[in-house]
Amino acid sequence: MDLGLKEKVALVLAASKGLGRASASALAAEGAFVTIGARNKQALEMAAQHIQRESGSRVLAVPTDVTKEADLAAIVAATTQQFGHIDILVNNAGGPPSGTFATVGDEQWQAAFEMNFLSAVRLIRLVLPHMRPRGSGRIINIVSTSVKQPIEGLLLSNATRMAVVGLAKTLSVELGPENITVNNVCPGRFLTDRIRQGHTVKEKMAQGMSEAEALNELAKDIPLGRIGKPEELAALVAFLASEQASYITGTTIQVDGGLVRAVF
Repeated sequence: MDLGLKEKVALVLAASKGLGRASASALAAEGAFVTIGARNKQALEMAAQHIQRESGSRVLAVPTDVTKEADLAAIVAATTQQFGHIDILVNNAGGPPSGTFATVGDEQWQAAFEMNFLSAVRLIRLVLPHMRPRGSGRIINIVSTSVKQPIEGLLLSNATRMAVVGLAKTLSVELGPENITVNNVCPGRFLTDRIRQGHTVKEKMAQGMSEAEALNELAKDIPLGRIGKPEELAALVAFLASEQASYITGTTIQVDGGLVRAVF
């Protein structure tokens, strides 16, 4: 299937590793020109070189902290200067720390809001002027299965990512007449640094398990019986960015091996 992404311009955040990097790789493999942003300059540039070498497409690396408004403006400006326009935005950011209502204060709430919600608001605001004149656009937010089924101990993520879903649904109605689609992708458990370094894996390893054994334990309640591969989520991101997904908007789709038991 030709996804119609050749020479489309994509901006992908938190893309030096994990799900962001896999999404950028998938888009570049389909022929899109890609700008990637992340805080670690060295890791980001290495990722850009790898993606460009594997895909043969053009990749621009711009160090970016999604909580800094000036950084977001800079990466959008660099993208349009390099490629002329923006067709696809993939909003992505790291997850806030674990905690319960009794253990997190205003400072932690504000930080989570800035990272997971306000970054998406700001980026969408910045890219829309570049999508509207072209009469189309794709906005894809990488959130979490917590928007379908809250995850114990992740209060900040559960709350702020749900706000992104509300934003996306509202924008899908507002932007539909302009042929700009807005969708959310909800990753379950994927083999990334985040899950390897998560408190659950660390606790099990502290009890004497190897990392492989700890990950196998995490997979026991997943119907497909395994942790996901980042490229499996990236395939959905590429599809939602494509011409083939032109009639899909306002959706929130989990990629989780069947982990979430909710019907909707």
